[in-house]
Amino acid sequence: MKLMSADASVVEVVYESDLKNVEAAEEVVHRVLTSLNFDEEEQHRIGMAVHESMINAIWHGNRSDPAKRVWLQFFIYDDRLEIKIRDQGAGFDISSVPHPLEPDNLLKISGRGIFLIRSFMDDFQVKNVPGEGTEVTLVKRRNSNTDINQGGLHREHEGHNTPG
Repeated sequence: MKLMSADASVVEVVYESDLKNVEAAEEVVHRVLTSLNFDEEEQHRIGMAVHESMINAIWHGNRSDPAKRVWLQFFIYDDRLEIKIRDQGAGFDISSVPHPLEPDNLLKISGRGIFLIRSFMDDFQVKNVPGEGTEVTLVKRRNSNTDINQGGLHREHEGHNTPG
C-alpha cells in the first residue's frame, strides 16, 4: 500500500462497556465517513464493521464490565482510513473462531461478526496485548473502486493480507 502522507489526523472516543454505546459509536463513524466523502454504500459497510467490532469488544472482550473501557480511534491518511478498536479483555485466539459458512455453523445465531468485518474492509488485523486487551484494526482504502470481494473473504484466518 502506497503511503501518500506519513502524518495522520486522529479522532479518538472512549466508551464505557455498555451495548448502548454501540449506537453512539455508529454516530461518530457516520460523521467521520461523511466528512471523508465515503459514499453511502461504503459508509454502510464500514459502519457495519465498526458495529460488529464494538459489540465484540464490549460483549466478548470486556464482558460488559462497566469498569472497563473501549477505545475507538480513526487514523485518517490521504490514501486510507484505519480504525482501531481496543478493549480491556483477556484476548482470544482468532484461529479458533469457527467459519460461519461451514455446514455445522450455518444455523447458529451468532458467529458472523468477524466474517462480515473481513468482507467489508480492505484489511483486518487482531492484536492481543497481554495485560491491556485486544485491539482490532480495520482498514479501508480511500478513493478506491475495489470489488466487494477485496475485503478479505479469502484471507488467511489470522487477519493479514495473504490470499487463502
